[in-house]
Amino acid sequence: MNLDQSISKTIIISNRLPVQLEIDKNDLTATPSVGGLATGMKSVHRDSNSIWIGWSGLIDEELNSELELKVVNSLKKHKCIPVNLTKNDINGFYFGFSNKTIWPLFHYFMEYAEFEKPDWEIYKKVNKKFADVVLKNLKDNDTIWIHDYQLLLLPQLIREKKPNVKIGFFLHIPFPSYEVFRIFPWREEVLKGMLGADLLGFHTYEYERHFLSSVQRLLGHTLEFNNVILEDRNVCVDSFPMGIDYNKFADAAKANNKLKEKDKSDVQIQIDKHLIESPDAKLILSIDRLDYTKGISKRLLAFEYFLEKYPQFKGKVRLVMLAVPSRSNVPQYQLLKNEIDQLVGRINGKFAEISWTPIWYFYRSFPFDNLIDLYTSCDIALLTPLRDGMNLVAKEYIACRENRSGVLILSEMTGASLEMSETLLINPNNFEEVSDTLKIALEMDEDEQIERNKALQKRLKRYNVERWASDFIESLNEATSKQHEDKIKKLTESPKKTLLNKYRKAKKRLLFFDYDGTLAPFEKIPENAKPTEAIFKLLDKVHNDPKTDLILITGRDKYTFNKWFAHKNYTLITEHGAWLKDGEKEWEMLEALNNDWFGVILPILERFMDRTPGSLIEEKAFSLAWHYRNTDPDLGQRRANELQGTIQSLIANHNLEILEGDKVLEIKISGVNKGRSANKMLLNKNYDFIFAIGDDWTDEFMFKELPDTTHTVKVGLKKTIANYYVENTKQVHQLLSEFGNS
Repeated sequence: MNLDQSISKTIIISNRLPVQLEIDKNDLTATPSVGGLATGMKSVHRDSNSIWIGWSGLIDEELNSELELKVVNSLKKHKCIPVNLTKNDINGFYFGFSNKTIWPLFHYFMEYAEFEKPDWEIYKKVNKKFADVVLKNLKDNDTIWIHDYQLLLLPQLIREKKPNVKIGFFLHIPFPSYEVFRIFPWREEVLKGMLGADLLGFHTYEYERHFLSSVQRLLGHTLEFNNVILEDRNVCVDSFPMGIDYNKFADAAKANNKLKEKDKSDVQIQIDKHLIESPDAKLILSIDRLDYTKGISKRLLAFEYFLEKYPQFKGKVRLVMLAVPSRSNVPQYQLLKNEIDQLVGRINGKFAEISWTPIWYFYRSFPFDNLIDLYTSCDIALLTPLRDGMNLVAKEYIACRENRSGVLILSEMTGASLEMSETLLINPNNFEEVSDTLKIALEMDEDEQIERNKALQKRLKRYNVERWASDFIESLNEATSKQHEDKIKKLTESPKKTLLNKYRKAKKRLLFFDYDGTLAPFEKIPENAKPTEAIFKLLDKVHNDPKTDLILITGRDKYTFNKWFAHKNYTLITEHGAWLKDGEKEWEMLEALNNDWFGVILPILERFMDRTPGSLIEEKAFSLAWHYRNTDPDLGQRRANELQGTIQSLIANHNLEILEGDKVLEIKISGVNKGRSANKMLLNKNYDFIFAIGDDWTDEFMFKELPDTTHTVKVGLKKTIANYYVENTKQVHQLLSEFGNS
């Protein structure tokens, strides 16, 4: 199916569509889904020109050609487009990789995580199926919003085919710490898949920080605040705590409280009957999907401990526990169901009295109206997940407390806990704390309850689900607008053609080329970055042109560059301008320098090297460099900051300065830099074409000091005063080749 629309649209993509389809004797019915993502994205889907792409819930084996057409036409009325999946796809992609690998690992249940290569292959294949459907319905000015862990590879799959399209991605579950994520066999592929987006959204700053840490450590990308710096673009990473449809729950609770007896549900009638018979009794609400991450078993054990520790509450409290069936064909969930059944039976058998059982247990889904019955009737909500991306039930309970009474006990392991500090926060693994907090909640006076819930309701009403969605889209537009500004400076075909024309017409040219990160990619061990035959071939072609003077200008030491390049008779400037080798001539000093200060600074650098595994010292003739590219990124940056602070007071006495490069700090004589040395090469010369290219902060001196007519190019998408940028060394080689061919 292809919806060809003349104006830009928003494409929402999730594993499941927000529509429930049912087949009955070759007939099809479609009803909108409620709750979760379907509710969260309803306003975006309804109020904008949008389509929603996802799996319909029906596998290919269930559909004949007639039914398949009915599915497409039925979904079209809801502005939805299906991705067709087979039974094998669902088993490997959804029940397999998504829920046996990603779900447990991202929730810190490593013992449940399975790493099966066949499931990974199906996961990749299904993400590709989603990409194919998206690409059929995508135009360049559309906005894409991808959701959740089932589609982690999708952003990059779309980006590869449509590099300029606007892509947002939101993860609705936690992102684990680096130490957990590194266990993942396909960790790099997943990170690269996610980084296909322009904006990556998480519920909390903690998840955002974990993601950035993994990107930095596993892929080696540079971070600037909450941006990942890629070769060709930047990816913004931010947190957006998802809200609820506050008015929907608040209005439903208000209507529920006004119902006449004849209009009440059976559930509400039974609750009212219980409250009439036991007017002093308190109801404690527990609502979860049946999942091992929700901590239901521990909650039951903590409740049992509470009744033992505080026997005065026997007969006066009741735990109303609703466990919604989930993934019942997955073995861990079957075992969990059996465990909970046995725990409920044992606790009820242990404490029950003739007129009282401590736990009301429901293993089924409740319709919306019955959920409102529970939210409005229960005095306490006890929500104790062991790990939860957000937990919207906590927000729904507070929204339904019309008179602002009620106490929410919430696990600090939920994303919601960071927004809801007025609740009673607990560690779900601490039974002592849970039981003591239950007692505090049961005895809390109503004025305190109202005071707490007043602040919560005000915040939840203000930052609702529509605000969450609009904030994300607004941030995505800002991120892509910044990308557009950056790409204006990219050396694309048109400005490159102009540059080459000027190069051809010039009578005398001067070219400055940095080395590391420009002509050669960075290596973990600097000595391994020696020039290849391909680099020599490119340089020779330009160097041999009598109209062109080629200068290699570097921060490297004279000894290394002499070993690598002296036989070629190129003009070489090393150590940021300390040394010059002009063709066949001998090396000469461009500056009057000394290294008397080494004895003061070198021992400090050695101490920092010893304390920072992976760092190393490069000793040059007149400067010292401390490299930390191979260290832990956070530790390396922290030590670099410490080092600067340590030697700051010493450098003034010796006329030194600290030069910050790419994962390197260099201490050298003040005033010696590439700009100053490059300018000296212009003396008594008359060039009508000057060109300079480099990747580092140290090259900015060169861009700044050379004449305004100089054509300057930065390697990599970084802050620069250069006229243009190219993405990587491969593009530098391409440009050098075109110079040579001109």
